[in-house]
Amino acid sequence: MKKALFTFSFLLLCLIGFAQESPEEKVSQACGSGNIEVVYCRPSVRGRVIFGDLVPYDKVWRTGANAATTIEFKKDVKFGGKAVKAGKYALFTIPGKTEWQIILNTAVKSWGAFKYNQKEDVVRITVKPTAQTPKNEMFTIRFGNSTKNTCEMHLLWDDVLVAVPIEN
Repeated sequence: MKKALFTFSFLLLCLIGFAQESPEEKVSQACGSGNIEVVYCRPSVRGRVIFGDLVPYDKVWRTGANAATTIEFKKDVKFGGKAVKAGKYALFTIPGKTEWQIILNTAVKSWGAFKYNQKEDVVRITVKPTAQTPKNEMFTIRFGNSTKNTCEMHLLWDDVLVAVPIEN
């Protein structure tokens, strides 16, 4: 009994410690007549080179840490100008030096991008990253530039900002 309790306690502490390395975050935004909710984990720079090293260029990234990032639309939207039905999707990206591909995929229960399958993509758009200052230590997803029927989803980490237009 003591060994089992110790093992359980140790595993729980490991999970708590692991979660603190890249804590889970939930962010939501009203956009037109519908809401958008994103759930993701927030890794930190911690002195590392992020894009082109920790997150390689031109390879699928889970867009955060741990489980795949999810985005849920309560109403149909235009995501980067492309029609997307209301529902929950995994958010993957392919970072590049001069452009990023932003991907909505049906594999919402995946861990990371290890089993990413392009055949499960719902939509794929291309956007240009911009430099940002000051740098973001923790990976952050937030919404900005909101109007009555539009907003932008911002992906920020280190010195990179990627803005994805959403219209309702």
